[in-house]
Amino acid sequence: MIYLDHNASTPVDERVLQAMLPFLTTYYGNPSSLYKLGRLTRSAIDTAREQVAALVGVHATQVIFTSGGTEANALALHTTDQRTQLIISAIEHPSVTELALRLKKQGRTVATVSVDNNGLVNTAAFSAHKITSPALVSIMLANNETGCIQAIAELRQTMPAEVIFHTDAVQALGKIPVNFKQLGVQRLSISSHKIYGPKGCGALIVDEQTAVEPLLVGGEQEQSYRAGTENVAAIVGFGKAAELALSELASRRDKLLGLRLQLEQALRQLPNLTIFSDSVERLPNTVQFGISGIDGEMLLMGLDQHNIAVSSGSACASDGGQPSPVLTAMGIAPDLAKSAIRLSLGVQNTALEINQFVTTLKTFL
Repeated sequence: MIYLDHNASTPVDERVLQAMLPFLTTYYGNPSSLYKLGRLTRSAIDTAREQVAALVGVHATQVIFTSGGTEANALALHTTDQRTQLIISAIEHPSVTELALRLKKQGRTVATVSVDNNGLVNTAAFSAHKITSPALVSIMLANNETGCIQAIAELRQTMPAEVIFHTDAVQALGKIPVNFKQLGVQRLSISSHKIYGPKGCGALIVDEQTAVEPLLVGGEQEQSYRAGTENVAAIVGFGKAAELALSELASRRDKLLGLRLQLEQALRQLPNLTIFSDSVERLPNTVQFGISGIDGEMLLMGLDQHNIAVSSGSACASDGGQPSPVLTAMGIAPDLAKSAIRLSLGVQNTALEINQFVTTLKTFL
């Protein structure tokens, strides 16, 4: 199989798997237990916390392990203060937009900031937004569909100091440098299975001066921010994946960008094809495009029959559903948006696979 959907999930690195295996067999103790077997697993979690912290430039105490990016986003946006205004962009991940919709139905004030046709939040329009106090802002660092990278540090500087700023960095992690302090945010979400680690593990990075209200109670795990016995093997895997992502960041980024440029050069030779967010900074591994007159879901299934795995860039089904909310927010015409296909490259991909994809794609045009 030619796997070109790494923004959905990455294969587990063999080095990560080897780090995890002892904690699925020999070291099975509960990390909260005081005897030796428990202390060993607690020590493994502490090491993983330091590895994850190093990847984003924070102290280990700022890392709260969760079950994944979705829970990290929910924890970041959770507050029992009904006065808190929530401000999000129009292209957030569903784990943010769906939560915002629920909060709005519950009476919370929710505002959505528009983006331009490249998917960028307009800094001037954003800074002009009326802020009520208290307020919580959530703008993703890199979009999971287009790969468009937001100027988070600049956006943060336009907000009053008392506003809590959260960024979903799940797709950015391991592909571009992600430094919590440099971004200037108070909360940041990340996930293991986007960086060749296991599924079912993520983290919320928090500012040491900003209080977080727990979603889950009933235990003192994760500094009482997230009750429940830790998923030790997954956390260990996340830590190892973070360590590798940090040491290999430059080489991975260079390889992915090279493959992306090769792919885009070939795509630009095809008729009626549009690469979305083409004129702004994007993740080195992500290309989303549309082809006029083509149904994206049908193209996806056709490529699957040729053993090529890609993602449809739209949330629609072949029975005529709605196009991707991200592309709609960008002002992309519905027919073109429904034709969208996303390719997200990984470190195992090769130039030969890119050529094979393009050759196969041409048979559908």
